[in-house]
Amino acid sequence: MNELHASYRCSSGCAGEYPLDEIIYRCPRCLDLLEVKHDLRPLASRSAAQWRELFEQRCQLRAGLSGIWARKEWVHPHLQDDNLVSLGEGYSALRPAGGFGKSLGLEQLWIKQCGDSPTGSFKDLGMTVLVSQVKQMIAAGRRIEAVVCASTGDTSASLAAYCAAAGIPSVVLLPAGKISPAQLIQPRAHGSLTLALETDFDGCMRLVQQLAARPEVYLANSMNSLRLEGQKIVAVELVQQLGWQVPDWVIVPGGNLGNVAALGNGFLMLRELGLIERLPRLACAQAAHANPLYESFRTGFREFHPQPARPTLASAIQIGNPVSFKKAIRILQQFDGIVEQASEEELAEAAALADRHGHFVCPQTGVALAALIKMAARRQVQPQERVVVISTANGLKFVESKIAYHQRALAQLECRLANPVQHTAADLQSVLATIAAHAARMSG
Repeated sequence: MNELHASYRCSSGCAGEYPLDEIIYRCPRCLDLLEVKHDLRPLASRSAAQWRELFEQRCQLRAGLSGIWARKEWVHPHLQDDNLVSLGEGYSALRPAGGFGKSLGLEQLWIKQCGDSPTGSFKDLGMTVLVSQVKQMIAAGRRIEAVVCASTGDTSASLAAYCAAAGIPSVVLLPAGKISPAQLIQPRAHGSLTLALETDFDGCMRLVQQLAARPEVYLANSMNSLRLEGQKIVAVELVQQLGWQVPDWVIVPGGNLGNVAALGNGFLMLRELGLIERLPRLACAQAAHANPLYESFRTGFREFHPQPARPTLASAIQIGNPVSFKKAIRILQQFDGIVEQASEEELAEAAALADRHGHFVCPQTGVALAALIKMAARRQVQPQERVVVISTANGLKFVESKIAYHQRALAQLECRLANPVQHTAADLQSVLATIAAHAARMSG
């Protein structure tokens, strides 16, 4: 195979390319975000059938114990193996959700559980790439004092874990009081300097961009397109798990919108190298309390207006000024995509319904499932179509909202599927009577 090559290029098409070891996030000409572009010619010297066979062999062997680095040629061909920082990310389950799908009249539904990862969210898939690049730059003599991020919780956990594994200092900026306790303890446990700021995520993001303007500070948010290179492998994994078949729909929760762009890039690379012949349709699902992309979609993407994000149970996507909105819009337009929103009640009930079918999903996945419920009701998704919902985090990171739901303690929400604890006397007759009453309620 000819020498592989990847570099940063302007996502809006300006001339120029920049090496992956350069600290640069935006195009110097138009200031739009950069993206990683691969030279497809040397990659195409291996046929589609050969790529499929290679990836199948590596996955059977769990090569390197990482689903990302099992596809290294498609992610970061310049990374030296000595600098690879991995915690065993990738290989996340594609779980059949037939019971939930049947309740919507759908025959083929899966949930791609990206929360099956070291820190419990999909952010690990990109963080392994970013922190490995930082380690390589430091090994080459580059002075980097810290890697920093703004976060609604999951990015900070992931950055902290991977920097801890690499022995690199990390700093995380979090909106005070707006993330779950499980998410807050993760960067603290891994030794990150953890700063809670009296602002929202967008305020944290503004400040972290100012910090990252300093040459000794490296930015770990999805403004840095290395993150998206790992996340795009979700598309490769799910197609491979479906026997190299393309789903009809992929539905993904949208916050900062890098994940939409990453998934699209993964599918495009699969098609460009001949491993698939068609693209799925994409749907981005936003919480109604943080829905700037949905509002833009309603105008045909002619306008995009950042907005103050209101509190939402889907706290990980409570973002009103997403940095990757241009990338996401371009991908959605290429994929005949749509954007749907979910109210607080809709997302809570969708998550509870998925839990009743054994999935225990995070609130962000609840947003995507609520969008699917709407799409199925209006027959935008047909009964026979194959649908994959991307679950971005483990539900165990958001138990407070689930406890509140089942205690019917969520303000102004009915919590129709709440299942309160039944307090019963410690004798056989009382237990039997309670079981009988429960059975009667369920059958009624």
